[in-house]
Amino acid sequence: MVGAFTTFKEGQRYMSIMDKLSQKESWELFYEYKTSLVCAKFFREQLREFIDREEYLPVTERIMRGEAWPLPKKTVISKMSTQKKRTVYTYPPAENMVLKLLTFLLLREYDDCFAPGLFSFRPAHSAKDAIRYLMREDLSQMYSYKVDVSNYFNSIPVDRMLARLRQIAGRDPQLCVFVEGLLTEPDVLTEDGSHITEQKGIMAGTPIAAFLANVYLMDLDARFCEVGILYARYSDDIIVFAKTREEVEAHAETIRRILGEYGLGVNPKKECFQNPEDGFTFLGFHVRGEEIDIAPASVEKLKAKMRRKTRALQRWSRRNEIEGRSAAKAFIRIFNRKLMESSMDNDLTWSFWYFSVLTTTKSLQEIDRYAQDCIRYLITGKRTKARFNARYEQLKELGYKSLVHAFYEGG
Repeated sequence: MVGAFTTFKEGQRYMSIMDKLSQKESWELFYEYKTSLVCAKFFREQLREFIDREEYLPVTERIMRGEAWPLPKKTVISKMSTQKKRTVYTYPPAENMVLKLLTFLLLREYDDCFAPGLFSFRPAHSAKDAIRYLMREDLSQMYSYKVDVSNYFNSIPVDRMLARLRQIAGRDPQLCVFVEGLLTEPDVLTEDGSHITEQKGIMAGTPIAAFLANVYLMDLDARFCEVGILYARYSDDIIVFAKTREEVEAHAETIRRILGEYGLGVNPKKECFQNPEDGFTFLGFHVRGEEIDIAPASVEKLKAKMRRKTRALQRWSRRNEIEGRSAAKAFIRIFNRKLMESSMDNDLTWSFWYFSVLTTTKSLQEIDRYAQDCIRYLITGKRTKARFNARYEQLKELGYKSLVHAFYEGG
C-alpha cells in the first residue's frame, strides 16, 4: 500500500480520510451500502469489477503523489419541465468513482456536525424522514415559508466554502488541500473538448458536491434548530414554520439575510408562504392535516414528461411505419423504469421516494389515468372515445403497471 497521510492531534496519530481511499475494506463497505439500496444491476456489476480489479489504486496513488486531478467536464442540460438550463460537471469514470467513495466516507465521518433539521444525503436521513420529522409537531395552526436557494451548488463562493470545511475538518489538512485543489482549479472542459475558465462553485453533478452543500449552510441549520424553531433543509430546499404570519415572515427575512451574507440568493419564483389551512409543500410532497400526497407541481411535471414522450414516440412510429403497440410498449418500459424500477446508480424512483410516506392515492390515480390515456392514444391513434378500444387488459399485456396497485402491493 502507498504511504499514509497522517496528521497529529494531542500526540495521537490521526489517519487522514484520504488514506482510506486506497483501502480495500473501505471499498467493500461502500459496495455493501450501495447494493443495499435501490441499485441497478449494471451499476452493481460495474462497481464490483472496479473493486476487484483495484482500478482505484492508480487514482489514489496519483493523489498521494500530489499530481493534478483531471479537469471537470462541463455539460449544460435542458430541464424537462421548463426552458431553463442546468449546468453540471463530471470527472472521468475512475476519478468519479473515487470521489463517490470519498463522499460516502465524509458523510459518515462528519455527520455529527450537522443539525437535526438537515436531511440531504446523510446516513439514515431522507426526504421521507424530513416529512415525518416535521409532522411530529402539531402543524394545524402553523404558518410556513418554503424557498429554494438560487443556483445553490454552482454559486457558492469557493473561499468561504473552504473556510467552512476547515472549521470541521481542520484536523485533516490533506483532505482540505485536496478539496481546495478541486474547487480552485479555474479551468473546465467544454463538451467539444476546449478549455474555458469560469467560476463554478462546488460543481453540481460531482459526487463531493453533496457533502459540501451540507457543510456550507450548516450554521443556518443550527441557528434555527438551536432555538427550537421548526425548520428543515434538503440541500437547496428550505422550509420553516411559525405560529403567526408575522413570525414566519421574520424567519423568511432572516433566511434571506443570512443567504445574502453567504453570497447566495433565493429563487423568488419558488418562495411560498402558506397558511395553516393550506398545509405545506416540501420535497415533492403536499401535506394537509394528516393527508400526505404528491405535490401538484410534481404531478404536472410528470404528466408533461409523459405528454412529450407520447408525441415523440408517435412521430417515431409514423416515420418508421411501426405499429402503435410497439410505441406504447416503449412508453410503458420507459415509465415503469422511472416510476417503479431501479435505475443507474441509485437514481431514486417515484415508488422509493413517495410510497412509504403517502397516506392517499389521489395523485397516483390521476397519474395512472393520464398514463393510460397516453398508451391508448399510441395504440389507437385516437384521442376520442375510440381510444378505449384499447382495453385495460391489453395495456397490461404490454407490461403496464398501475401505480395504485404497486402502492398497495408495497411497491
